[in-house]
Amino acid sequence: LDLGNCSLYSLPPGLTEATAAIVLDLTENPLTALPNGSFLGFIHLQSLAVPLTLECPGGSDAWQDVTVDGSSRLCQGQRNPCNSSVELAWPCPENSVCAPDGPGLVQCLCDNPFHGYKCLREGTFPMLLFGGILGTATVSLSLLLWGTQRRKAKTP
Repeated sequence: LDLGNCSLYSLPPGLTEATAAIVLDLTENPLTALPNGSFLGFIHLQSLAVPLTLECPGGSDAWQDVTVDGSSRLCQGQRNPCNSSVELAWPCPENSVCAPDGPGLVQCLCDNPFHGYKCLREGTFPMLLFGGILGTATVSLSLLLWGTQRRKAKTP
């Protein structure tokens, strides 16, 4: 994806949809900063060129090779932060596994069959019970309102 020399002062909002990008060029743009999480979901990104004034997203530890070439900085070979020997700042809770989510970013995915907050619930979501209670409450409330509001309806 070549966005070099496009007079960008900030990252375009549509960039979040380009998570499948492998190579991204942002050189020769008057970018002042890359907001945190700008490359959330960019797990396939292997080469990123940014203006020299900017650092590589996630820091130099998130990339295998960071080189300076003229007026640009080239970040190559995105590292998997889950495989590093450095302990994560936010370790994943029990019953979950670490997964990369972009340069220097991680996400914790629940192991099967766990789900819910901090992967503490085991089994599947009780859809039948949830739907039954919601349906019963909706029908009951509708019948109650229909019965109490009938007398206010004008007959022709």
